[in-house]
Amino acid sequence: MQVAFKSAPAGTRRNRSPFLAIPAVIFIYALILSEPLALAQGQESVIPDVEKRIEQINRQISELKSRLKEEEKRESSLLSSLEKIRLNKKLLQNEIESLNLRRSLVNRQLSDLKIKAAETEKTLQKEKEAVEKTLVTLYRYGRLDFMHFFLKAGNLETFLRESKNLTFLASFQGETINSYLKTIDQMKLLEKELKEKMAEADSLLQQARANQSRLAEEEAKNQKLLAEIKKNKTTYQQMVSELQESQEQLQHLLKRLQAREISLPSPFIPLYERKGNLPWPVTGRVITRFGKEKHPRFNTVTVNNGVEIAPSGQDRKIKAVHNGRVVFADYFQGYGNLVIIDHGLSYYTLYGHCASFLVRTGDLVRAGQDIALVGDSDSLKGECLYFEIRHKAKPVDPLQWLKRR
Repeated sequence: MQVAFKSAPAGTRRNRSPFLAIPAVIFIYALILSEPLALAQGQESVIPDVEKRIEQINRQISELKSRLKEEEKRESSLLSSLEKIRLNKKLLQNEIESLNLRRSLVNRQLSDLKIKAAETEKTLQKEKEAVEKTLVTLYRYGRLDFMHFFLKAGNLETFLRESKNLTFLASFQGETINSYLKTIDQMKLLEKELKEKMAEADSLLQQARANQSRLAEEEAKNQKLLAEIKKNKTTYQQMVSELQESQEQLQHLLKRLQAREISLPSPFIPLYERKGNLPWPVTGRVITRFGKEKHPRFNTVTVNNGVEIAPSGQDRKIKAVHNGRVVFADYFQGYGNLVIIDHGLSYYTLYGHCASFLVRTGDLVRAGQDIALVGDSDSLKGECLYFEIRHKAKPVDPLQWLKRR
């Protein structure tokens, strides 16, 4: 007697048996790993931004490592020691941010897995019912040795891969079974990738924690050195001597810059016409004033060519005080990350201790434009902006040029 078998119901052509000894959740993991960055609706636009930020941070990490190598070559000094600590801190901070961003991508994937798992559980139940109907029908009409199937049910993959059973069943649902066996192979590979990915996520977490501890150590080292400079007269005088040498080098740089010709946009407004009315480069409190400064303990006198401003509020963006062209945007020992803007007629403004730059050498800038972020590079007073105004390389009191507050 020949029996005609009905095809499986619509939507069940690619049957995946519930008898496979791999949890349903692994199936969902396999799906997500086949598309590593597949996300729930509404998250797709977030991923490119995160990846772009990671790329930016990795470039900064590479630059910081190069800077550290250069700093190692310098003659040992207090300024050099402070700069190496600062660079190590910045490097660790960037690495921590990069690690956390990479972890956030994994967390988004896992969040999406939970949604897919609930949906797939329903699909698996329907497929299970379809497969059971097929097997029961085969047994009922004597086309399947039930005891043989029962003994092998714990490992349906082995049962289906046996040539005689596969040949027999293939006449009814060959395409479905072949596809199913391929899916099993794929799932095994993806399960391995899943374990590796989860191990990577755990490694990222451990590495971020280790870097956080190292960052605390570098901060403690920085505070200890600063305290030594402030309390020990000999160390303080050594620092003053190094800063004076940096001032002389800056003077030479400004003279070289003055000898260059630059073009400024038209109409050109001379800086001196804005004297007493220039906008402040950053909102904050003046903590170091222009001119001579006497140390309260050591009675030594130093000369400040500019002012230092501690920022207030959340805004850490430094703004250009007048139109001009950026003629220097790089690290300068003693001043940290330094921006110099040429305003024409031998007038310059200088912005030091920056955390990072928002402009490059050669850029034209307008008054009020963001040019850098406040930082603590080569600063003895923590996070602040060092600000100078110079005419023909000679410093003038910035407070006489800025708006009164």
